[in-house]
Amino acid sequence: MEIKEEVIKGGMEAIRPLIEEGLKKGRTAEDILAEMIEGMHEVGELFERKEYYVPETLLSAHTMMLGLEMLRPLLSVEKAAERGRVIVGAVESDIHDIGLNLVAMFLEAAGFEIYNLGRDVPTKVFLEKAEELDPDVVGVSAMMSTTALKVREVIEGFEKAGLRDGRFFVVGGAAFSEELADEIGADAYAQDAKKAVEVFQELMKRRK
Repeated sequence: MEIKEEVIKGGMEAIRPLIEEGLKKGRTAEDILAEMIEGMHEVGELFERKEYYVPETLLSAHTMMLGLEMLRPLLSVEKAAERGRVIVGAVESDIHDIGLNLVAMFLEAAGFEIYNLGRDVPTKVFLEKAEELDPDVVGVSAMMSTTALKVREVIEGFEKAGLRDGRFFVVGGAAFSEELADEIGADAYAQDAKKAVEVFQELMKRRK
């Protein structure tokens, strides 16, 4: 379980040689990915217990991404699509993206096909990407109370464009709570990256 441990402690220099060694010994890319996902799950628990903070969590996430870059050519694209296709982004005028990037990394680590639109994303861009990519779930972030209402604009934009049916909306960020998520018409609320994975997985079960 060395690979898992390196993910947990953010061993960016050690992860590549360990993966290369594992592949040479006949381990499958899927098996190694599963071990890395276990590591990120534990990182999520450490973060939840406040034993890890954003810097430690980001280091682990970047380590995971380095490993994933090595494994991606060996993994089936179809398998990621089966887990679910997701677009995430922070609404227009919201320039905070650390939490958003963590969510994107955790979701990719969990096997989702993820498209991170980044910060300060206009409603028009969310709509264009939805038409282009046909996501199962749209994740929208707002860190400030002044930008939280723009999330409602995004959801209403999807409704007006006829793109709301057949997909879920998950909201997150410091500006949100379960109550506000319900009020603006979102399907779910995720308070952090670990919770986001659980929420997205549960929503995908409802699609089947």
